[in-house]
Amino acid sequence: MARPREIAPWSVVIGAAGIALCAGLVLLGGRAVLRRQAAVARRRIGKPHGEEALDADRVWARRFDGPPLELVVLGDSIAAGLGAERRKDTLGARLAKGLARAERRPVRLRTAAIVGSESSVLAAQVDALPADYRPDAAVIVVGGNDITHRVPVAMSIGHLEEAIVRLRARDAVVVVGTCPDLGALRPVPQPLRALGSRLSRQLADAQTVVAARSGARAVSLGRAVGPFFVTQPDEMFSLDRFHPSALGYRRTAEALLPALIAGLASAREDAVTPR
Repeated sequence: MARPREIAPWSVVIGAAGIALCAGLVLLGGRAVLRRQAAVARRRIGKPHGEEALDADRVWARRFDGPPLELVVLGDSIAAGLGAERRKDTLGARLAKGLARAERRPVRLRTAAIVGSESSVLAAQVDALPADYRPDAAVIVVGGNDITHRVPVAMSIGHLEEAIVRLRARDAVVVVGTCPDLGALRPVPQPLRALGSRLSRQLADAQTVVAARSGARAVSLGRAVGPFFVTQPDEMFSLDRFHPSALGYRRTAEALLPALIAGLASAREDAVTPR
């Protein structure tokens, strides 16, 4: 008969293999659940707004004197204003109108954002700007599609950093609205919603770090407006319960404007301060 000390190692190996097998089955089962829940969320959300946002590009607040400030908005469907029923309610228009009131100057809006964009598309959006275009300010809102498409954080922020650097090279003040908290999306079932919330917060934190490192100003949309989307979903979300409504875009613009105004003021100070 084999001695106990000879049997014990094989018992440990078999036990460990059993635990690993069970863990693997749980993991595979969990992934299957998340895939099913993602399909449910896609069916619930649908595409009632289509895939094209309203065209809000124009000079806003012409009542003010002086040459227009140049504002460009880059990023995803939120940056593009999908879900707004009137062009004046898109994020870009809200930002342009708010900036015009603060600066007492008209603002020319250029929307480079594309519905469905991940951070990797920012490069193409910057490429599409005319070579001689020199925006006074640029706003980037991106990240939600990186989460839903499981893009690694390091890859996402690498693309964001490149876009910031290129915009700063055009002398633009850059403001980044960090990834919204996907935990506010009621059509997404649990536990997928909780996972999306955790991942979006992680990406937002990383975006904040890379923005500061690259000379941009970051605004946490999850903290600044996320609670409104959680407590007032019927008012803050549009028909698809995924993209902001007119009120949702107004709140988002109000969160971004202070950083935009402060950035322009700081740029003016730097321009007149002797080096």
